[in-house]
Amino acid sequence: MPQNTDRYRLLIACSDRPGIIAAVSDILGREGANITAFDQYSEGLSEDGMFFMRAEFDAALGATGPERLSSQIQNIAEPYDMQWKLALARRPQRLCVFVSREDHCLNELLWQTQRGDIAASVALIISNHSDLKALADRFDIPFYHFPVTAQTKADSEARAIRAIREHDAQTIVLARYMQVLSEHFVSTFPERIINIHHSFLPAFVGPKPYHQAYARGVKLIGATAHYVTADLDAGPIIEQDVHRVDHRHQLDDLKRLGRQVERMVLARAVDWHVSDRVLVSGNRTVVFPF
Repeated sequence: MPQNTDRYRLLIACSDRPGIIAAVSDILGREGANITAFDQYSEGLSEDGMFFMRAEFDAALGATGPERLSSQIQNIAEPYDMQWKLALARRPQRLCVFVSREDHCLNELLWQTQRGDIAASVALIISNHSDLKALADRFDIPFYHFPVTAQTKADSEARAIRAIREHDAQTIVLARYMQVLSEHFVSTFPERIINIHHSFLPAFVGPKPYHQAYARGVKLIGATAHYVTADLDAGPIIEQDVHRVDHRHQLDDLKRLGRQVERMVLARAVDWHVSDRVLVSGNRTVVFPF
């Protein structure tokens, strides 16, 4: 990559119409950008058809270039009724991880972010229990213990919001955080909260999904990573996976096997989110692969 060149990511979602790619490519070409990766998905030119695009490009935009490029994109965004995002790829995201007592998903995130497999850092950990403070201390990550009861929930969430902002965390990850967030909290961070639910949604919504799965005698258990919305376990799905089981597996076996699925599904979802590979469309997602 030439000197003084940065890599950028551009995400676009709009109604599908002819000329979108040409318009975007023309802008990037005028800025001297070298497109290094390009993905697009079209639902077709029907009345409700959508167009999604992800581009990575290298450009020497200088100090004022990103604002100039953003202005040019906005000029074409208005006639196309386009939602778009321009991100600097070398700026890793800062994560706030919420946990309760289970440590497997947190451990996976810590390991992958420390190795650089996920382009992000864990900026702080928030928990309604103190069990995992020693783990946070081992990685030298600030740990906040905000107990949650019916009486303290609003205050605990307010304290959590302040901590997230103080640490400049862009993405919130619920790594087996066994509390339901309020509508106010969720609306404060739209499409920025990722949860891991220990079932293959939409099956077994809510608490104790492994108990529900065992009672039904399922042959597949799974995990689902999704964006959090005001509707419990019903937000746009980012990633899912399953593990086959049979009549010999007891409840503890389902939990043990499920932990392996949960940790990897959540890690993949976080990786794709911080790499700007996920576009939300209503209650669905478009995920551009590596």
